[in-house]
Amino acid sequence: MYIIREVFTAKPGQASKLAKLFKRAFPADPDTVVMTDMAGDYNTVVVETRVKSLAEFEKQMQDYKSGKPDPAMDPKVAEEMSKYTEMYLTGRREIFQIVE
Repeated sequence: MYIIREVFTAKPGQASKLAKLFKRAFPADPDTVVMTDMAGDYNTVVVETRVKSLAEFEKQMQDYKSGKPDPAMDPKVAEEMSKYTEMYLTGRREIFQIVE
């Protein structure tokens, strides 16, 4: 099992908007949580997802990069997500293996 964290530094005034957008994009996924900073760097938004394997994560990334709309996503949210890159300054990905 792995934890994938997408960590964004939002533009000033955009962190809560970005977090709410991500929350709307993954409303029913029990393996995904959206978090904002309470301490540390300001304007931080984190999307954390659990996957069973790195192959599962790679498949998700291939689907995302293909540009095909996610059939589970509301079309209005999909349109909003097309502009999410305008809401942040930097981003990075962290991948952790869960020790069992």
